[in-house]
Amino acid sequence: MTRVRFAPSPTGSLHVGNALSAVANRDFGDWLLLRIDDTDPERNVPGGEAGVLEDLRWLGVGWEEGPVRQSSRAERHLAAAREAGLPQRFEGVMLWRDDGSPTFHLASVVDDLDFGITHVIRGSDHRPNEALHAALHRALGHEPPQVIHHGLVVGEDGKKLSKRAEGATVAALREAGYPAEAVRAYLDELGLPRHDVHLDLTRIRSLSVDVVAGLPDDELAARLAIPVEAVALVRGAHDLAEAAELARGVLDPPAVTVAGRSPETLARFAELRAQLPEVLDKDEAKALQRELKAVGGDLRALRVALTGRERGPELWAVLRALPRDEALRRALR
Repeated sequence: MTRVRFAPSPTGSLHVGNALSAVANRDFGDWLLLRIDDTDPERNVPGGEAGVLEDLRWLGVGWEEGPVRQSSRAERHLAAAREAGLPQRFEGVMLWRDDGSPTFHLASVVDDLDFGITHVIRGSDHRPNEALHAALHRALGHEPPQVIHHGLVVGEDGKKLSKRAEGATVAALREAGYPAEAVRAYLDELGLPRHDVHLDLTRIRSLSVDVVAGLPDDELAARLAIPVEAVALVRGAHDLAEAAELARGVLDPPAVTVAGRSPETLARFAELRAQLPEVLDKDEAKALQRELKAVGGDLRALRVALTGRERGPELWAVLRALPRDEALRRALR
């Protein structure tokens, strides 16, 4: 069995490069340990662990064991060092601080041993630790696990991507409206890159379009918290944020009242709409639009009355999205 671990520090939302490591471990391993590397209190952020867990769940990355906090295993780390007769400084690196707390190097190696980790998959920025950790494994009486380093996700300038950069964290991608399936698919596509890769928001947007288009009406409605009959308003949106904006542009009452445009059309619309069900299906909405057009109705004036805008989703989708009483209220105000 391939046993792997994902070991983030509790510093808030995952950097997209750390998310790549999480997905790579999940895709590669049969068994995954989620370990929280919190041995450096100065780096830990309140709520940081919760942010990591939220990101992983959103991405669909599950784990078989954990979260295990390294800080809770300090005694075990020190005991392993004592049993092996290790000095405080090993190959020039501190294994525990003067206050007795283990450093990342000792804690990481002991945890990998205790949990039977067979493969360590991590970013190439950890490559300088490989020789030290291998020596520590052997000093503790075990052969080291196989180590696989993957390239980093970098910015356009080829340098380390700042967490403040656009789309640099999982939370930022989520808040931008990209569906989890699109972000996960992008990370799956990257796999285990041998070299650094530039964050490709264009590719994520492309995947997002496909995901949004493929969601069933009821699921898309649930994600946007809109009635299912309003889903036609948002088909063609590039992401969930754009979809929500399109829906709200129709479902929210217009901010200003627009009066005096084609009262005959609005009166005829009200007459026809009053005879139809509270919620129209697609065919009924299209038939109503056709009938108004056939009698020379000013469809642009109707759109303005219903939405406060001259442009937007197809009119039949607006007619389907608005319940009868709300449509009549807007047309007759």
